[in-house]
Amino acid sequence: MQKTLVILKPSAIQRGLVGEVISRFEKKGLQLIGMKMIYLTDEILEEHYAHLKDKPFFQRIKESMKVSPVIVLALKGVDAVEVVRKMAGITNGREAQPGTIRGDYSMSVQENIVHASDSPETAQTELERFFSTTELFNYPQLMHPNIYANDEC
Repeated sequence: MQKTLVILKPSAIQRGLVGEVISRFEKKGLQLIGMKMIYLTDEILEEHYAHLKDKPFFQRIKESMKVSPVIVLALKGVDAVEVVRKMAGITNGREAQPGTIRGDYSMSVQENIVHASDSPETAQTELERFFSTTELFNYPQLMHPNIYANDEC
């Protein structure tokens, strides 16, 4: 089973979409193994978005991500990183396909509701950035046999 990180951005918090977005992940069959609300600092944003630090829009990202607290989620499932990325849709909400989170709820490149890890390696790094080992939970998912075939896990 793969683990991945999702950040519900201030745009999700401010628009009251938290329950809707989490519900979509749960309905898909992804297991919620960690969740907390936090304020992001400049330090953590510079670490998290280090690959964008030299871009002209980096300051806009930092300002946007500090408008309100965010909710960080740890999700688990078969191919969880890819599944979550497909559910999120492409970055630009205006271009994202209807049926995706961004396609249904976003009209922006920045105010696009969620951040999702882009690879299993990135997911591991991001999960370690936002969660201690005691904040991630390993528990049986009782509906597991109804979500996966017995040879898929």
